[in-house]
Amino acid sequence: MTFAIGEHDFLLHGEPFRILSGSIHYFRVHPDLWADRIRKARQMGLNTIETYVAWNAHAPREDEFDLSGNLDLGAFLDAVAAEGMYAIVRPGPYICAEWTNGGLPAWLFSDSTTGVRQDEPRYMSAVTTFLEQLAPVLVPRQIDQGGPIILVQVENEYGAYGADKTYLRKLVAVNRRIGITVPLTSVDQPTDDMLENGSIPELHRTGSFGSRSPERLDTLRRHQPTGPLMCSEFWDGWFDDWGSHHHLTSVEDTARSLDELLERGASVNIYMFHGGTNFGFTNGANDKGTYLPIVTSYDYDAPLDEAGNPTEKYWAMRDVIAKYAPVGDEKPQPAPAPPAFTAPIRRILPLWDMLEVLGSWTTHENPPTMDSLSHYEGFAVYRTAIDVSGPAVFHVDEVRDRAQLFLNEDSLGVLARDHHDTTISLPAAAKGTLDLLVEDQGRVDYGPRIGEAKGLIGEAGINGRPLRSWSVLPLELSDITPAAQALESSGWLSSVAGPAFVNASFDHPGSGDLYLDTATWGKGVAWVNGFCLGRYWSRGPQRTLYIPGPVLHQAGNEIILFELQATTAREVSFVSAPELGHTEA
Repeated sequence: MTFAIGEHDFLLHGEPFRILSGSIHYFRVHPDLWADRIRKARQMGLNTIETYVAWNAHAPREDEFDLSGNLDLGAFLDAVAAEGMYAIVRPGPYICAEWTNGGLPAWLFSDSTTGVRQDEPRYMSAVTTFLEQLAPVLVPRQIDQGGPIILVQVENEYGAYGADKTYLRKLVAVNRRIGITVPLTSVDQPTDDMLENGSIPELHRTGSFGSRSPERLDTLRRHQPTGPLMCSEFWDGWFDDWGSHHHLTSVEDTARSLDELLERGASVNIYMFHGGTNFGFTNGANDKGTYLPIVTSYDYDAPLDEAGNPTEKYWAMRDVIAKYAPVGDEKPQPAPAPPAFTAPIRRILPLWDMLEVLGSWTTHENPPTMDSLSHYEGFAVYRTAIDVSGPAVFHVDEVRDRAQLFLNEDSLGVLARDHHDTTISLPAAAKGTLDLLVEDQGRVDYGPRIGEAKGLIGEAGINGRPLRSWSVLPLELSDITPAAQALESSGWLSSVAGPAFVNASFDHPGSGDLYLDTATWGKGVAWVNGFCLGRYWSRGPQRTLYIPGPVLHQAGNEIILFELQATTAREVSFVSAPELGHTEA
């Protein structure tokens, strides 16, 4: 079994082979659903599955490496092979992907002298360790060892970031040293500068684009004069950020661009075939002057929607592919619509009544960043004492990314990074405990602001005078069990003042997915049976959260909401279809 790059084509066992691939990120899909999504890719006419590898998901801390659950990359690749398909793996180390920090671990930035995405000793040492940890998964699953992997990509759109050819050569050397024998590729947007800066001769250049295919392929051919042409990211949709609209791309335009690409004989990876979900706190963000966090859904307007159902785009792309490759008669069947129902709220417990079960306080002269406390996602409470008699203004150098202020547990307002807020007026004669509930809303995944610390940045004070005595409690929400247990011993409150934890119970006799309706809630995070569905926010556009069927039980399901704002909701609602928001800016 061999795979190689020939003068004009990819060569599978010495014969010309066109890659027809689709992106599925294993870490964005429940593992019990991998086989279903992969099968539907084959049924659309694809022969290959591509995935990134999210370094920070596998290594949330420097001394950890997790390959369990939805991070079991080996099992995902085995599922690809079981469907008779090939695999392309893109281990970065940087992946972008609208994923928090572009896949780079936050702990990597604890030493400010570490030079990221360049030939710098500390960075290269960490990258080498990461690739060595992946080797037992990837090496035996290469095609020359009977596995499905035919290509491995080095870095990711590096030409948009840098031009350190020594760095790229060292990445190639590490990949070869750990046992990667299949061809190595690079990908860049098809501009002369990016294609030139982002690759080296040891890498086969490919492009990333979603329109004007003939023109883009011509540009790519100038920089890759021999070998097969390939679009490694054929963008068939786009992502959404909070406060924007739900992005849709024309089915007709997407199908036409794919047709033009395949007509030229090029290979393709459709990005995304199935987008999945930014479960937990994994969404990324952009900041080109204004901070824009990505929503929880990564539906991407892809051929398969967030729940794995074929869309109009699926059938249009299937018809295009059928012009160039065999597409069997087998077609995916639509899933029945989920039931719509409600469940009454059982208990409510204010955050202030359960802080000690969610973490431990540390004391500091100045407010530390969350990262300096090795707390890399979610929330932290910053607390200090104040006593002012006249007009007063609280200020902080910078907040990343959102801080709710409370005086003696009464809300004062919000400081938001996306509004560039740094000051807020305090009430007259403000005396007592000042709390700031600070939320990391997602780390920037693209550009120079990757790696920024979260929390309160710099000094914080009143009327220009720094406050010098702080206590900080990071909220440990990776395991929601302590919060669930605390809720069971709490009572009923007439309304949710926020921030507060809320729970409800429900039965689900079926076996399929559900959609949580968040329209009557403000802002927060939701869990079902301990599985973190991700964030919700009334700002929109997203108004539902996808609940994968495998996390549900027939009876006794528990849902927990960490609601940050005030609401009079008395129940949680489930609806029969997703609501991803309005589609016009």
